[in-house]
Amino acid sequence: MAERVLVTGGAGFIGSHIADGYLAEGFEVAVLDNLSSGRRENVSRDAEFIEADIRSEKARQAIARGGFTVLNHHAAQMDVRVSVDDPMFDADTNIMGLLNLLQGARDGEVERVVFASSGGVVYGESDALPHPETAPKLPVSPYGVSKLTSEYYLAAYAQMHGLRAVSLRYANVYGPRQSPHGEAGVVAIFGSRLLRGTELTIYGDGAQTRDYVFVGDVMRANMVATRWTPPGVTSLDDLAFNVGTGVETTVNELAQSLIAAAGAKVRVRHAPARPGELQRSAVDATKAGKDLGWRPTMTLSDGLRQTYEWIAEEAA
Repeated sequence: MAERVLVTGGAGFIGSHIADGYLAEGFEVAVLDNLSSGRRENVSRDAEFIEADIRSEKARQAIARGGFTVLNHHAAQMDVRVSVDDPMFDADTNIMGLLNLLQGARDGEVERVVFASSGGVVYGESDALPHPETAPKLPVSPYGVSKLTSEYYLAAYAQMHGLRAVSLRYANVYGPRQSPHGEAGVVAIFGSRLLRGTELTIYGDGAQTRDYVFVGDVMRANMVATRWTPPGVTSLDDLAFNVGTGVETTVNELAQSLIAAAGAKVRVRHAPARPGELQRSAVDATKAGKDLGWRPTMTLSDGLRQTYEWIAEEAA
């Protein structure tokens, strides 16, 4: 009998790739999404679809009664700017939403939780890059605080109830299905503008760096993390893995790489920097390689080319 997994946020950019990965591995898959940013067409016909908010009684009952062995939690408020403007909404969605699901998971005797955390925001600013999992945690945005708080709740449930939990601290994920709207990543925004031949806007001087990891590599990390057996919990980082390349790329470099991939000629302009955003970020995924056997395989140039080709196909 196939294992059953509930993927929250499974109609979204990353979550839909995760759901497809589980289907390919032979899982029975249900997707729970409120479609606030996800797209119904991202959900495979082979997956059950449940339209619900993670804070709702419907979501709690879905996981309590669904016969799931795994909860893969990707649904979130994930825009740093929104968290700065409305930290109560951010906390309500990301923290209370998680607790609602965990209570349902307890009732439904769910064995494992794979949680989408963020290596880009839980560590805060530091010159000692790339960050290992043990790096100091000092988020500079409410979004980072909510992700780190969620990790602590998972560690507590692991100790209190024997839940097998793992947190994947993502670098900046990009790839096909990423929307250029809402909480979009810069790759999707730039790609969409390049397709229209409009200028690119870089906030700040463009020297800020990010670690860009392809969504297909992220999907593979989720698959191996699902099978991983956590050790005894002695620290928060025992249950966490960085998922990234360890390579810093400036926003200026990213813009030029995408322009090259698109074969376009557009103007690049700079606007004032935005509050709550890190200046530098990259994560060290050595632990994931050692314990999970996971390493990124997609080069940035190939990943950007595939992503731009997808954007062009969608527009067509």
